[in-house]
Amino acid sequence: MTDTRWTMLSGSWTYRGYHNIVKLVDQDARAALALIFGEGVFELRQSDDGRVAGWLGMETGDALRITGSLGTMGDFTLRGEGVDGTATAGWRYDYRGVAGHMWDNAADQVPSLVGTVVRVGPNAPAGHAASFIAVRHADNPPPRTARPLSSLLR
Repeated sequence: MTDTRWTMLSGSWTYRGYHNIVKLVDQDARAALALIFGEGVFELRQSDDGRVAGWLGMETGDALRITGSLGTMGDFTLRGEGVDGTATAGWRYDYRGVAGHMWDNAADQVPSLVGTVVRVGPNAPAGHAASFIAVRHADNPPPRTARPLSSLLR
């Protein structure tokens, strides 16, 4: 049986990938925005046995099919694969992360996922690693592109 803390992976999450650049941005908004290399919406569904499936719809209209699983130490592993017949065909990204800590008695908390992502597929130089943060939507935003979720977890 899955730890109930992790049923929170199901839902829609605003995703942002960040270049791991050490240099401080020194309150330069343009430099801070340049750290974001990708943004989109994770639409994830988690099964009772810990499998995770869904989509990552990017702001460019591109999409990755997401599959993965929960780990035993409060972590998760996801794989994003491009969709055949689209511009993302052959793409692959691997994600590893954990749920962000929820503080007792803190105001305005939003569930988050934090972790790292590595580019594996041929869409660009493989091996590029970056960080990501995903923040859960309280409502149900429209997906970036139409994708059926019902058949992903069987």
